[in-house]
Amino acid sequence: MDTLQHKKNGSVGWITFNDPAKHNAMSLDMWTGLADALTEFEQDDDVRVVVLTGAGDRSFVSGANISQFDKLRTAADAVAEYERIAEGAQNKLYQFPKPTVARIKGYCIGAGLNLALCCDVRIASEDSTFFLPAGKMGLGYRFSAIRNLVTVVGAANALDIFLSARRFDTREALQKGLVQLTSPVDSFNQVVDDYLAKVAANAPLTLAAGKQMIRQFQQLPANTDLEQMRQLMQQCFDSEDYAEGKRAFAEKRTPQFRGR
Repeated sequence: MDTLQHKKNGSVGWITFNDPAKHNAMSLDMWTGLADALTEFEQDDDVRVVVLTGAGDRSFVSGANISQFDKLRTAADAVAEYERIAEGAQNKLYQFPKPTVARIKGYCIGAGLNLALCCDVRIASEDSTFFLPAGKMGLGYRFSAIRNLVTVVGAANALDIFLSARRFDTREALQKGLVQLTSPVDSFNQVVDDYLAKVAANAPLTLAAGKQMIRQFQQLPANTDLEQMRQLMQQCFDSEDYAEGKRAFAEKRTPQFRGR
């Protein structure tokens, strides 16, 4: 089974995270496939808007694929390579010149929330669930993902979401500005389709220009120390707490963090 699928339906490009047995958790192959699909849709003039969605009815994306952590997200060189591919795909989505929409139904967790924040618009069904579990795992969270969170919900809400690592529902996500539109489950598909039709009918050059200008307003300050941010993330991956977080997750128990 191809864990990331993409297809064109009229003027809409669809990208589907397709591993419902694992709640569409992001694998390295998915990150690679996402970048490839975006490249194809960017070059196709018939595609006016791109929508990201998850296979099945239970998840958009439930986070990173934990089964790959020991191999791909532990040793420093492996973490660096994983981050190169994943952040490259994330940035490609964030900077994508055409409008992007996250169609969220079910779990939108960790990497899933990050992907949604890279999109221009987020539409969620009323039965969706959101949270960032990095603090429960002891892993490092990339600075660009923090930027996206703060940009969308503001610093106060970002601190609440990140520090508590608590779950919250679609109603609260709407209140925080995390999603722009919500819908009952029975009308969700129609709400998404209607929105996509509105965007696809608008002038492509106008939308691309406006989107690029808005992204320029969201750029990092020139004096941001990106190397320091990378080292802070790597410090988390090198910690005893991260090893404990992985063990606790696998053993389905509460982790005992020691701050080292």
